Amino acid sequence: MILVVSHDEDHARAVVRRLEADGREVVRLDLADFPARAEITLDYARAGEPVYTVRTPTAHARLDGCRAAWWRRVRPFTVDEGLGTLRDQSFAISETGQALHGLFHSLNCTWVNPPALDGIAHHKPYQWEVARRLGLTLPRTLVTNDAGRARRFIQETGVGRTVYKAFIASAGAWRETRLVRTEDLAALDAVRYAPVIFQEYVPGTDLRVTIVGDRVFAAEIDASQTNYPVDMRMVVHEAQVRPVTLPSAITDCLLRFMRALGLVYGAIDLRRRSNGEYLFLEVNPAGQWLFVEERTGLPITAEVAALLAHLDGREPTPAAVAGAAGAAGALLGEVR
Repeated sequence: MILVVSHDEDHARAVVRRLEADGREVVRLDLADFPARAEITLDYARAGEPVYTVRTPTAHARLDGCRAAWWRRVRPFTVDEGLGTLRDQSFAISETGQALHGLFHSLNCTWVNPPALDGIAHHKPYQWEVARRLGLTLPRTLVTNDAGRARRFIQETGVGRTVYKAFIASAGAWRETRLVRTEDLAALDAVRYAPVIFQEYVPGTDLRVTIVGDRVFAAEIDASQTNYPVDMRMVVHEAQVRPVTLPSAITDCLLRFMRALGLVYGAIDLRRRSNGEYLFLEVNPAGQWLFVEERTGLPITAEVAALLAHLDGREPTPAAVAGAAGAAGALLGEVR
């Protein structure tokens, strides 16, 4: 049985559909169902193995036989509306977390990605330090909530040549990457409310590098001729997107980087200068890939499903293996 801990979003649906079409048993849990709409029971009898059971609006399963699990973009717990005080709500959330995370750590399975390591790897300063130690090059970067220090950085890098961005661009608090303009300088005192990432703006071509296990799927995203080359996420529908093969030195370094973070899956953003230099921007341990797959044909969904199926202890069907390997070979070659 393969456990998928995620809400009902398009990437999770794509992988689950592929697994179920191949005859796999899949159980999907949305943490937002707990504890208000879902139940968990951990039964430790005096003899025999414990029995772990969950029941949600969409699933009822025993998890003690789970051998592979996918942790992707989990949502916060939801408490019962009958808990009227913040203290009681916080207590219910804390107790739910203790039970569920204790369960997840108890499962004798391989995680993509291990939840604790996934959480740590989301922290960009940690990513940058690991990347720097392994020899990846970063753009000049400053993180600060000191307005004076931010002004000095912008003066040194240049107005119109400095970007600022958020650590996490969530759906509820979306912040695209923006160039610092002259009119923004008057608002710099607002950085005192929370640290901001300021970074040298590097003209060039974006690369989204999706790593699944030891497979590397690289796509070049050229947004230079779009109306917003500062952030390809805003104009990916206008950009030129094509599969590419990275230099072997960059590929090897990125794989070492993933291993250092303890990640099995990650979507890495690079930017390539016109002189061919590659700069590391970030890794998203739960990054999206469908927009790349749809534009390039890179078989990333098939690879994620095949990895989970392999970890579950049964090899994918010959047809699934042949289809994924053939498409990957045609578009990528062997990039390991």
